[in-house]
Amino acid sequence: MRRRWWMFRLFDLLARSMPVFKSRRGVLVVRMDGIGDMVLFRTSLEHYAAVFGCDKSEITILGCESWATIAAEVFPGYRIFCINEHNFARWPFYRFWISLKVRALNPAVSVCDSYLRRAMMADSLVWVSGAPKVISSLPFIGERTRAEYLYYLSQADKVVPTGDYPTHEIVRHYNFLSTIAGREIKPEVPKISWRAQRPPEEFVPPGVPYAVLNPGSNEYGRRWPLAKYQQLAAALVARGLHVIFIGGGGERPGDIDTTDGRIIDLIGRTDLAQLLDLMNHARLVVSNDTGPAHLSIALGVPSVVVVGGGHFGCFVPYPEAVRPDHARFVYHKMECYHCFWNCPKRGSKFEVFPCVEAVGLEQVLAEVENLLGTDI
Repeated sequence: MRRRWWMFRLFDLLARSMPVFKSRRGVLVVRMDGIGDMVLFRTSLEHYAAVFGCDKSEITILGCESWATIAAEVFPGYRIFCINEHNFARWPFYRFWISLKVRALNPAVSVCDSYLRRAMMADSLVWVSGAPKVISSLPFIGERTRAEYLYYLSQADKVVPTGDYPTHEIVRHYNFLSTIAGREIKPEVPKISWRAQRPPEEFVPPGVPYAVLNPGSNEYGRRWPLAKYQQLAAALVARGLHVIFIGGGGERPGDIDTTDGRIIDLIGRTDLAQLLDLMNHARLVVSNDTGPAHLSIALGVPSVVVVGGGHFGCFVPYPEAVRPDHARFVYHKMECYHCFWNCPKRGSKFEVFPCVEAVGLEQVLAEVENLLGTDI
């Protein structure tokens, strides 16, 4: 990583040095986040216009391609510029092309408030923008990344500490805003707006109550065992619900048993917008600790999330002050929590983390019963 950073700095410098013949204007907010992180940030964005003294139409969100297809609906009124974050970190010519486009934005202020971030992406994009005013949060700094972070932070006009680890991301966003505003802005429950469109009939029969299960994750270790999801599906069917399995095609945890026609396998068959449509009209969502879990909570859907201990409390569970009544988090505490997912207790990266596997089906069913009650 460090070798690549030194190589890419020349491209970054060339882009930053490009002259731009237009007035500096607006705020650039760099969000090199996954879907879940984007959701946790979204509500705090509504304070940016007042805090920075501009109209929301003058705020540009520089985000990730992974959620680009839903950005217009989730960020109405803002300018959106999404990039392929993986290519930006790997390919010099793509990086240079994107850096030129970022420089051409010519913002008056550039902002980055992520805590667990990659300097080679988020911080370098802030720097390349060439904004005369740069405000960054103090990130999590390890020995391997110290040089990169300290270089970019030395270029910032203001570095904002947002709390010691493991302060929750929602709280961090509001600590950041409160420091800049010079007044307390209290954390709020995550919420996103979404269209009312129902999922297509080929996905789920019209008028049928259903639950959505998300058994995948881009990290194998966070996948609560599929056998438990199948048992959960059977219990929900017995309760009168259809069950729809969702997820990206590359996150399939195994073969789904759809012998019972009320269990529907849509893994890899929906785009992100259709996935939101499915969750938005579901009676219940049960998910691993991954992006769709945060989406369903922000949509206001009754949600149960299976949580591991890698960085417990940073993203999930939500703090009580910002945990809505329809969100429940189920976990099995172990002495090795906060391992940052560097788990020494599994044989390979394809195994489930022990803290995730230890979550009992009865725990999840109990929260399902609490949320559904007698409502079907």
